[in-house]
Amino acid sequence: MTTPSHRPLSTTPPMGWNSWDCYGTTVTEDEVVANAEFMAAKLLPYGWNTVVVDIQWYEPTARAGGYNDDAPLELDEYGRPRPVERRFPSSADGRGFGPLAERVHALGLRFGLHIMRGIPRLAVSRGLPVLGTGYRAGEVADPDSTCDWNTDNVGLNHDHPGAQAYYDSLLALFAEWGVDFVKVDDMLGPYHDREIASFSQAVRTCGRDMVLSLSPGRSLSLEHDEHLRANADMWRISDDLWDRWSDVYDQFDRTARWAHLAGPGCWPDADMLPLGRVGIRAERGVDRDSLLTWDEQRTLMTLWCMARSPLMFGGDLPRSDPRTLDLLTNADVLRVLTDSSNNRQVLREGDLVVWTADAADGSRYVAVFDTGDEPLAVDLPLTSAGCTPGSRATELWTGTDLGVLSADLPVRLPAHGSALYRVQR
Repeated sequence: MTTPSHRPLSTTPPMGWNSWDCYGTTVTEDEVVANAEFMAAKLLPYGWNTVVVDIQWYEPTARAGGYNDDAPLELDEYGRPRPVERRFPSSADGRGFGPLAERVHALGLRFGLHIMRGIPRLAVSRGLPVLGTGYRAGEVADPDSTCDWNTDNVGLNHDHPGAQAYYDSLLALFAEWGVDFVKVDDMLGPYHDREIASFSQAVRTCGRDMVLSLSPGRSLSLEHDEHLRANADMWRISDDLWDRWSDVYDQFDRTARWAHLAGPGCWPDADMLPLGRVGIRAERGVDRDSLLTWDEQRTLMTLWCMARSPLMFGGDLPRSDPRTLDLLTNADVLRVLTDSSNNRQVLREGDLVVWTADAADGSRYVAVFDTGDEPLAVDLPLTSAGCTPGSRATELWTGTDLGVLSADLPVRLPAHGSALYRVQR
């Protein structure tokens, strides 16, 4: 396990709710509060404790299914985004997200938000000043550093001293609001090393502890691992993941490559969980329940826990059905996420994938996956999973006690299915 150069704020993988999969760019204060209240009542005892407002909370013309070019963003006099009052009425009179964060904190939860890399184009065109300096937005901006899917911002010129000052002022505002978690987008694809280091510095010096999450992970290379560990608490290892089996399938290779880095303050992120009610006003697809089958949803949860990826639920929590809640509240499964070590893929042969991890009590976790389109039956030798013949096995999703096994672990899986065992030596 590696150690980050910053003080680890997240000693276990962050767990929470993010508004993106269900509400896209248009989430409202009432919807955030409803999800926060549900989390506090139903999920907080299981470790779910963070509520994140995703992209364009500052865009008054935001719509489902895409972005508006040259959007009329809500900014303060120093070019920093402000919540749209129509969607977040408690932000009126310059209070920003302070009242909403306070309400989330009162529930025993943590408050997070999303922001784009760089400085708003509108701040540049208006010639707005950078707080605490004699510089203007246009002087510190890099107009050639643009995002290829959103036009709200341009990058910063980190050869100019005002660039760091802008990020410092932005994070000072977030600290004033009571932000605990910040997700910064357009950082990793391509990899913006100076932007990452500058934003990280602003986070670490703003006077408030905040978990820093970087997105998206399109084509992210392990060559950046040291820089990531030095500057961020979690980072995406893929582009956006949606409720399609192909998206889940692609994460097997990615999580296998990155899992060895997972540890306090260092969490490779396989992306949000597109489960429950998604697509309500989202970027992709119509209002729907997750299109993943129940077997695929269990496989997703099993892989994320074995890889120790952060868990950010993407559906609307108040509309979650009992089966979805069962996926989120299995304490034995979640213990794999929070308390295991040495997590790794140990076997991949055809459609069969096997992961193992060490439990704190000396037992072994073994996850077996069928990534194919047909049912799979295999008698897995205990020794191939690092277990001793004569061990006792329990399947954690169902609680089924398999008893003492002489030599093999009998596994019977549906297509795209999985099983997760605790094997006591």
